[in-house]
Amino acid sequence: MYISITKQHLDTTFSQSCSDYVAYLEKENEGKQPELQEQFFDQHNDRIAPEQVVKEIDGNTAKLKKQEPKFFALTINPSQRELKHINNDPNLLKQYVREVMKDYAASFHRDTPVSVDIIKYYAKIEYERTFKGFDREVKVNQEYRAKITKLENEIRMVDRGEISGNVKAMRMEIDRLHAQIPHRIDGEVVTQGMKKQGLQTHVHIIVSRKDVTNRYSLSPGSKYRESESTLNGRTVKRGFNRDQFYEKAEKRFDTLFSYQRNYVESYSARKAFVQDPKIYFAHLLGLPTNERSAAFKLMGAAGVHVPKLNIPTNKVEAALQAIKQFKKAIDIAKSSSSIGM
Repeated sequence: MYISITKQHLDTTFSQSCSDYVAYLEKENEGKQPELQEQFFDQHNDRIAPEQVVKEIDGNTAKLKKQEPKFFALTINPSQRELKHINNDPNLLKQYVREVMKDYAASFHRDTPVSVDIIKYYAKIEYERTFKGFDREVKVNQEYRAKITKLENEIRMVDRGEISGNVKAMRMEIDRLHAQIPHRIDGEVVTQGMKKQGLQTHVHIIVSRKDVTNRYSLSPGSKYRESESTLNGRTVKRGFNRDQFYEKAEKRFDTLFSYQRNYVESYSARKAFVQDPKIYFAHLLGLPTNERSAAFKLMGAAGVHVPKLNIPTNKVEAALQAIKQFKKAIDIAKSSSSIGM
């Protein structure tokens, strides 16, 4: 499970409307009959028109300055393994989102507990993903494509008499590079904008910066972490506990659907890898044999090359030295939602 929270952003100021973002979320409905279109939903309603979403979010921005975001965007990205576990059922996913938003509300640090009923949000399920320029497959393929483009330019320069060279050898090298491009789907080279294979269902959520009364600001932004301040002589709680939210959201899925989560799928593993890789690898190597084997399989499915290692699990320091090359490979997993990194 990978959950992200990002603020609405546009250059140095913020747009006064969420209409562009809502229009973006309507892209999968283009060309579909109304009965086949995916609708926005909230905590209690299943079919909310995009026009209503824009009206509600745009009308809930009292006293917000131009330099302040009007809404936040949450994205819930279950892994393919998690989606298979719930049979990619959109109704179960909606059920999960509604429970997760309770956890979102409870993660605000306030004198009076925040409930989901004062959070104004609208969610939308999407079923497709496309490759972006930062995806590993696109970046690796691009290295080959760049070499091919360079050779093609050199051939044109030879033809124009600007440089000398063996055109036949260059064309053979181009053919060799074409054949070696590693990432393909049904024989077609993976490029930016191509649809990804497998289950890609995920959820986008638009959350208003203000509560439903349009009086109180509720920001989950990183600048507003859980803290306390003094206002008019009294201590006031403020901020948002992201760690608590991510951990509760993960546990919510596991409890709701009886999901057995492997260590490498967990939020705690993600944090450990980023903050202290030694702890991550020590924990990974200390897993029971069957769980460690499952962990390696999950990482392999995410595109991480897992070398065959014979490591004594009772000698952690020796093991850490032996897997320096593994550390380089696992870096790929940091951006892989399929193993929650």
